[in-house]
Amino acid sequence: MALLSIALMTIDHRQHHLDSVRSALSVVVYPLQLLVDLPGNTIDWFRESLSTRRQLQEENFSLRKQQQVLNTQLQKLEALEAENRHLRALLDSSFQVGERPMLIAALLSVDMDPYRHQIEINKGSLDNLFEGQPLLDSRGIMGQLVHVGPFTSTAMLITDPAHAIPVQVNRNGLRTIALGTGKFDQLELPNIPNNADIQVGDLLVSSGLGGRFPPGYPVAEVTEVEHDPGRAFSLVLARPRAQLDRSREVLLVWPEQVERPPEPVDSDDPAVQENAP
Repeated sequence: MALLSIALMTIDHRQHHLDSVRSALSVVVYPLQLLVDLPGNTIDWFRESLSTRRQLQEENFSLRKQQQVLNTQLQKLEALEAENRHLRALLDSSFQVGERPMLIAALLSVDMDPYRHQIEINKGSLDNLFEGQPLLDSRGIMGQLVHVGPFTSTAMLITDPAHAIPVQVNRNGLRTIALGTGKFDQLELPNIPNNADIQVGDLLVSSGLGGRFPPGYPVAEVTEVEHDPGRAFSLVLARPRAQLDRSREVLLVWPEQVERPPEPVDSDDPAVQENAP
């Protein structure tokens, strides 16, 4: 029997009589092989899918985190760019106050009372500030200091109902007073005669009377002139030039009539003690 099998195998190897039989059997057996391998292949595919899904989730989370960080940095850069533009404008406007000493301060807080337009800045008496000192921004006069502490100061804006500033019409020199109305976008000019030469669009600048505000600095622009024949005076309203509700940095100046106080002297300095009487 063994010899017969060996003989058949030898004949098949040389003459390939059983190739068709093997081909037919392979076609029949192939589905059975797939069925047997299906559980293992399914487990491997499922394991690989879970691993790939986990990697994609981790990568997605990492990318979202990086995007948030980059967006935050971009917002910071945009804020710094806006602040840089504002500071440049503020410094570029300083030529209008001549050779007077000046100082830039930042806003700390804003009074939320609608009838008290006051702000707090981060400079005080240690920086040689004084009450009544004018406050400016890159577009015009904002107000004046009403309280000065060692490290911070409080300023009253020109729109505060208790504030008044001497102004003149830049076109013809007509002098008047601009009063605060409690509105950030409105000033009132009282006691303007009906026959006075004042028009909508006229620029109001500080007159310098009283020596508190530097002369010739923009204050407001006339927005409304109403003549009433039944009254002795016209109704004149103006819009402040300064961005009172937007500025974050302000410019402090020392008027010509007020010299900036000298820097404080350290009493412990040996040179001071040597010259002391």
